[in-house]
Amino acid sequence: MAIRAIITGATGMVGEGVLLECLANPEVAQVLVINRKPGGLSHPKLREIIHRDFFDLAPIAAELAGYDACFFCLGVSSVRLSAADYRRTTQNLTLSLAQCLAGLNPEMNFCYVSGAGTDSTEQGRLGWARVKGATENALLRLLPNAYMFRPGALKATAGQKNLKRTYTYLAWLYPIVQRIYPQGVCTLQELGRAMINSATLGSAKRILEVRDIVQLARGGPAQ
Repeated sequence: MAIRAIITGATGMVGEGVLLECLANPEVAQVLVINRKPGGLSHPKLREIIHRDFFDLAPIAAELAGYDACFFCLGVSSVRLSAADYRRTTQNLTLSLAQCLAGLNPEMNFCYVSGAGTDSTEQGRLGWARVKGATENALLRLLPNAYMFRPGALKATAGQKNLKRTYTYLAWLYPIVQRIYPQGVCTLQELGRAMINSATLGSAKRILEVRDIVQLARGGPAQ
């Protein structure tokens, strides 16, 4: 059965790549994106809500009912942010939406993009990794169908517009890194497909590293 999915962060590189895969994939019947600004994309499957305050979802909560999955791709860099601000815009913001969706659908499939190096112990020396780990742990406790995705280097999908300048300069390195260190890279198509498959096929693993993401994207169980 085709799913109805919510996507956050669709105006960023990761979210846009996941969105494009959802629009192209017949396993997804409808997509709702929640953006702070218009994304500028039109598609028969696509609906957009403009909402700036993710800490106050009451005005749009009724419009979030009836969805099977949420692909949470919204994120910020820890660079130049205080520890408190990074935790607020990473952990607190994510949980604000997850708690709202859990109230609407306790069986919601919630896919959270954290990243390679996330610290599940919450005790490591890297602050961003501890915050990401705390966010993952809270989501795993909150929702039985929550899955944590930890991609490494990502290859953009053809036609993407929301690419950082750094990526544009370094994209040529992807095939080299893939050959040298294949367990550290995947494509945004694979990430999107793996998220969709987690909702339609399920996954025995709830924390997915790059190798697991690629395996799930191909329709097999994460190893």
